[in-house]
Amino acid sequence: PTVREKEMDSVKHSMFLTCASIACFMASSAMAQNSSDARSASQSEMLQSCQSCHGAGGNSEVTSTPRLNGQQEEYIVDRLKKFSDVTKNNPHANFGMFKELSTQSDATRVSIAKYFAGQPPTSPKPGARAAEGKQIYENGSVADNVISCKLCHGAQGEGHSATPRIAGQHADYLKAQLRLFSIKFRAHVLMTPNTKTMTGNTMEALASYLAND
Repeated sequence: PTVREKEMDSVKHSMFLTCASIACFMASSAMAQNSSDARSASQSEMLQSCQSCHGAGGNSEVTSTPRLNGQQEEYIVDRLKKFSDVTKNNPHANFGMFKELSTQSDATRVSIAKYFAGQPPTSPKPGARAAEGKQIYENGSVADNVISCKLCHGAQGEGHSATPRIAGQHADYLKAQLRLFSIKFRAHVLMTPNTKTMTGNTMEALASYLAND
């Protein structure tokens, strides 16, 4: 081959490699996009499933189903992880949640948590015993051997990090969880000892102060 022919062959080879590289890049990009679209679809379906029970934006209308709107993101993530593990929750909670969450990725759980945490929270609507409940919430109850709730849940019941927002929650849900903690059906290192001597009367007062129904 002449020098000219060799140069042409070299140019053709370089063009072939360039085209091949572009084709590979485009294929990889398409695969990545398809994977991203699949994840987005999965998260969207999961979010719709969540809202079918917890209400639009997480603002549940069913008094036994917790509100998720404005809830602490870290708390939601932690709960979703525990619902995915049959050893970490009570049977009643797992019945509705395990099937939905056991196959979900950490990324999907975080995405769901971010969505609900970013929704406007429901404000409390004080009931007839709100003044009594406020006193217990802020100062505890010597008679029940209960410490101040605001020490962990914040001055307004807003929560922080992995400690949940409880202000604006349903009264029935709040009372049910306090009872579950008190009998260790829902075990927690702080809540169980602080509720085991809590009377139903105290639970009612706290719910009257914190809830919105």
